[in-house]
Amino acid sequence: MLREQPWLKPSNGFKFELIQAKEEGKDISAYVKRVEEILEMDESSDEMQKFAGEIYDEIQKLGIREGYEYTEPSDLEGIKAKRPDPAASNKCVDLSPEPSYDKIYGAWLGRCAGCLLGKPVEGWQRARIAGLLKETGNYPVKYYISSDVPSSIKEKYGINNSNGAWINQVHYMPEDDDTNYTLIGLKIFQRYGAGFTPDDVAECWLTNLPIFHVCTAERVAYRNIVNCIYPPESATYRNPFREWIGAQIRADFFGYVTPGNPELGAEFAWRDACISHVKNGIYGEMFVAAMLSAAAVSYNIEDIIEAGLSQVPAKSRLAEKIRLVLDWKKEGISWEEALDRIHGIYDEKSGHDWCHTISNAMIVCTALLFGDTDFEKSISIAVLGALDTDCNGATTGSILGMILGAKALPEKWIAPLNDQLKSGVDGFGLVKISNVARETVNIAKKIRKVQ
Repeated sequence: MLREQPWLKPSNGFKFELIQAKEEGKDISAYVKRVEEILEMDESSDEMQKFAGEIYDEIQKLGIREGYEYTEPSDLEGIKAKRPDPAASNKCVDLSPEPSYDKIYGAWLGRCAGCLLGKPVEGWQRARIAGLLKETGNYPVKYYISSDVPSSIKEKYGINNSNGAWINQVHYMPEDDDTNYTLIGLKIFQRYGAGFTPDDVAECWLTNLPIFHVCTAERVAYRNIVNCIYPPESATYRNPFREWIGAQIRADFFGYVTPGNPELGAEFAWRDACISHVKNGIYGEMFVAAMLSAAAVSYNIEDIIEAGLSQVPAKSRLAEKIRLVLDWKKEGISWEEALDRIHGIYDEKSGHDWCHTISNAMIVCTALLFGDTDFEKSISIAVLGALDTDCNGATTGSILGMILGAKALPEKWIAPLNDQLKSGVDGFGLVKISNVARETVNIAKKIRKVQ
């Protein structure tokens, strides 16, 4: 229903604003009661929308409380100034090799495969995912998830065929925002080149991607831009989702076209992220783009993660939590114990925790570190971690695909895609994945010439 579409009114997501602002280091104690009172109002009333909007504006003006332990700028120069020693990423900086079609094609395929694995169970909690897989003999994951199961299991786990992403329904990679954004990255470079700006990204969205194909922070930013609130204010104006995962899933193309150059990949990602996100929402996209740039020239997962961390502020919440996962790996615990610890920090019943950049980045890094550079094991861990399953499967698959290359990816994970991707981006439709990979290589070569 048009009037019930989420993420368009000030009240949509208003309950998350206090959580978000508190995590950013703001003292929101004076607003708790007022927010509770507004949330009790009729959401269809103009009065609720008016009051919710006013509170957003007031909270946005609050400063960071004294003693806040993190330093988290959103501007590019501020981010660069707060990075760790750039030498930390030197192992993964190599501007000499030609962009590899096999690796870039592998990254596209891996992104699609990981997304497809997680797509039918998106929104499920961890116990529900594990229960279904165990009862169908698919734990740990050995293959895509099917809805062709006994009726008793369908009823127990609430399975229906409406999402079109169960493997028994698939003849190509179905449309998903995780892959739409990768194609939007291609559009940006085709239209504007390597000198694109945040305004160009916004224009590309409005020209090529309908608003109902985007979610949460992206839909709020889209609404803001249409109302002439331009970047970077489009990211902050009445946007409670400003550190959610949306920017992180838009990172991949910027890493694909900057092999061996994590700093440039991260800068491209910043130009994209800042139209809809701030702070750790931006860092998530920079982190993933830099990891993909590094994955083009390295097989070492720890080095790849360090390359990602080298591009974000050292004293950020994202860096702190990713370093925690690195420590767990050194501690020698199992991947299941690592996932237990993540779920001990974040509440999967909370929409904020479920869709936040940091919680999901921790799952991706757990999948990478504990997956032993094994494609199947890695995307399995990513999806078994729950939270945003299709996003985490996609990012993990993309990085493994870049590391391994298309020729090394297991046929059983690639064949069901039939080298085809369905897109909601104007001008694409049903495209050959191999063709967009070739175009990606062409763009990477152009960028390399001017580095």
